[in-house]
Amino acid sequence: MRPLAGDVPSRRAVLTGLAALPVATAAAAERKGRPSKKRKPARPKIQHVDVAIIGAGVFGAWTAWHLVRAGKSVRLFDAYGAGHWRASSGGESRVIRMGYGADTIYSDMAKESLPYWKDLSDTASLPIFHNTGVLWFAPQGDSYTRQSLDWFKANRVDHEHGDVRWLQDNWRQIQFYQGETGILEKDGGALIAGRGVQEVIADAQVEVERVVMPAPLIAKKIRKHRLPDGGTADHLVYCAGPWLAELFPQQLGGKIVATRQEVYHFGAPQGDTRFTPAELPVWADFNNGRIVYGIPDIEGAGFKIAIDVHGPVVDPDTQDRAPTPAGIAEARAYIAQRFPGLTDAPLIGARVCQYENSSNGDYLIDRLPGQDRIWLVGGGSGHGFKNGPAVGKRVAAHILDPNLPVEPRFSYATKGTVAARTVY
Repeated sequence: MRPLAGDVPSRRAVLTGLAALPVATAAAAERKGRPSKKRKPARPKIQHVDVAIIGAGVFGAWTAWHLVRAGKSVRLFDAYGAGHWRASSGGESRVIRMGYGADTIYSDMAKESLPYWKDLSDTASLPIFHNTGVLWFAPQGDSYTRQSLDWFKANRVDHEHGDVRWLQDNWRQIQFYQGETGILEKDGGALIAGRGVQEVIADAQVEVERVVMPAPLIAKKIRKHRLPDGGTADHLVYCAGPWLAELFPQQLGGKIVATRQEVYHFGAPQGDTRFTPAELPVWADFNNGRIVYGIPDIEGAGFKIAIDVHGPVVDPDTQDRAPTPAGIAEARAYIAQRFPGLTDAPLIGARVCQYENSSNGDYLIDRLPGQDRIWLVGGGSGHGFKNGPAVGKRVAAHILDPNLPVEPRFSYATKGTVAARTVY
């Protein structure tokens, strides 16, 4: 009988149980009056690889994909499997957009990533990318909106923009406020998250091994890193998302923090098509320094809404994944103001996930301090999924060329312990 999802033990429990197994076996043998025999460890099925990747989320999957394409041998580990629902990369849908205000490094990465997602979607058995467009609206004069628009023009990104009258004429199901302005990114849209990660790994033809991979032995003279089954790897890449700080508490404690995030899916009335991709794009409302965003009813999942404010700090293994009444009420209050046609819509689904936040919202892509061949990759901070292809490509490039300099914004040195988020 397979265990229920709620019965899956935490990493700590698995490690504790594994540590206890040899002792229990020996004691049982002695009770039976015969000496315990020391078995030789099983020969690893793959004795040596170029790179072992720990974490089969979007960063780990695309890193594996790029390394395999470059001719490197790879093993991919994840305690819960690819695209699982406890991961920051699991679940139903994510937004892919290129507007990042003055943070053009992320605009460039999103533009670089989009063709990879499109190609994957084109060859997958089910779509990964839904080209709904992305509608961004904010008060007129907002600098983030203006800077995004400038980047679109400079980079010839297909878009439209206009004032509140333009918004009202095109999307009557949304209640806009006087003085607002908007941009429609025509090439953006939504990605199917968990399935997308699984498709990347399948395309790379790499097996995900459901193994708990501990933090590595730290020693400067180590040239080959030992894996749990006795195999070895030249390089280790830790893409463990919200588990990074748990694996490296001394280096990342307080620098990568997992926070609780709730998303909700509401059902439109029968026959009401106003909230489907044919009539509603992915949308993002940027007001008063926060983003509320949503995805139209894709693949029957309902109208998705999320409030992009960091929740309480959580443990990704053990946090309660039931939505809170307060969170649902806040989402309903927003819908009543902005989407009055859904005021009485039933809640048909909800998901509790987590961000793995760096202090400033920038990614972490750097070596473990003092180690040439151990990489730390994470800090998606709620906006990393879309850029998975570009992140994986960057990590692979570092392994292929050890002299390639680390992007300063992604360096370990820039990760503090005081939250000062600058990226949306």
